[in-house]
Amino acid sequence: MLPVVQQDSFLTLHYRISLADGQKPVIDTFAERPATLQMGTGQLAQLLESNLLGLKEGERRLFRLNAGEAFGPRNPELLQRIRRDLFDRHAGREESFVPGDPIDFPRPDGGRYAGVLKEMHPDHVLVDFNHPLAGKAIDFEVEVISVL
Repeated sequence: MLPVVQQDSFLTLHYRISLADGQKPVIDTFAERPATLQMGTGQLAQLLESNLLGLKEGERRLFRLNAGEAFGPRNPELLQRIRRDLFDRHAGREESFVPGDPIDFPRPDGGRYAGVLKEMHPDHVLVDFNHPLAGKAIDFEVEVISVL
């Protein structure tokens, strides 16, 4: 009997996450080294992990997830206007940024906030702190190589 993915399984797998509209994959391990992960630790979004439950070793599946299902809906409150002087001080004034660039800022606890620069103005910038796939329909393709 082949091992089956459970809530606490340790997995080796190939996976691909792409927008459901057929654009280039966002993440694709099929042409590279497979990924390893521990279920239940947050290495994948919770809904993606829940799709893995019950899959058998060697099984390959494609899951179509509706807009906002995997990475949540877009939250307009996470589109933040930041004073330009604060942006320059925390994002690295020596670097040159253009809209579309990923940006990260220090958190008080030592972690980082990640976002995408949307607009630059002389007195402020607009940064989107939503997950890049929030509000998007995605395809999640997976091949389970081994289950421990």
